[in-house]
Amino acid sequence: MIGRLLGRIAGRGPSLSDLKPDVPFVAIGDVHGRLDLLEILLDKLPDVQVVLVGDYVDRGDDSAGVLRLLSGRPDLICLNGNHEDLMLGFIKAPERNGARWLRYGGLQTLASYGVKGMTETSSEDAMITARDQLIDAMGAETLDWLKSRPASWQTGNVAVVHAGADPTVPIYDQSVKTLYWGHSDFTKKRRRDGVWVVHGHTIVDAPEILRERIAIDTGAYATGRLSAVHVDRASARFETVTVQR
Repeated sequence: MIGRLLGRIAGRGPSLSDLKPDVPFVAIGDVHGRLDLLEILLDKLPDVQVVLVGDYVDRGDDSAGVLRLLSGRPDLICLNGNHEDLMLGFIKAPERNGARWLRYGGLQTLASYGVKGMTETSSEDAMITARDQLIDAMGAETLDWLKSRPASWQTGNVAVVHAGADPTVPIYDQSVKTLYWGHSDFTKKRRRDGVWVVHGHTIVDAPEILRERIAIDTGAYATGRLSAVHVDRASARFETVTVQR
C-alpha cells in the first residue's frame, strides 16, 4: 500500500514564504535498510535534485541492497548519518567499536551481507573476522563511496543534515559529530541566520515543520513509512510511502 501524509505545521516562527532554496529539491528521511520503501519512493519523486539525510544501514533487513542502489546512483546526493559513522567505526576498529555498533542495529547489516553468528558479546577475534568478511562482501568501491559521503548539503537558505545543528554556528562551521548526532540546543533555540534545517534522526509520527526545522524521519524500519519533503521557494510538500509487512 502506498500512503500519502500531509504532515503538519506546528508552533510559531518563520512562514514557508521564507524558504529560499536556489534550486528545488527533495530530501528523503532515514532509510535503515528498507530497500522496498526506498525504491517505491524514488519512483514517485519529481525530476529535481534528491538528497538523502543518511542512516541507510542497520535495523532494517536490506542494508546491503540500499547501499548497492545508492552507490550506483551518482545523481543522488547521499549524506552520512550516525549509523554510517558507527559502521565505519566498526570497520576501522572492530575490537573496540563492534559491541556498540551491533547493539544499535549492526547485526542486521552484517546479516544482509551474509555475515552471521555474531552478537554484541562476541570475542575481539570474532569481531575482526566479521569486519574482514563485511569488507569482502561490500567491496572496495562501495566502501570508498561510503567513506566519501558529505555531512551536509545546502542550497540558498535551506540546509540538509542528518541529526541537527548547533543553532549558534553557521552550517559550514558545524562539527561532523554535531551533524551526525545532533546538538542539545537544536530543538530549543532559534537560528538567527535565516537558515532552515531539514533533518532526520529523530523519529516523528508524521513529517513536520516546526519553526525553521523540517523533520522527516518517520521510522521506516519500525513503522513501514518512509517520508520525504519537496522544497522549493516558499513551499514544502511531504510525501510518505507505506509498506506494511
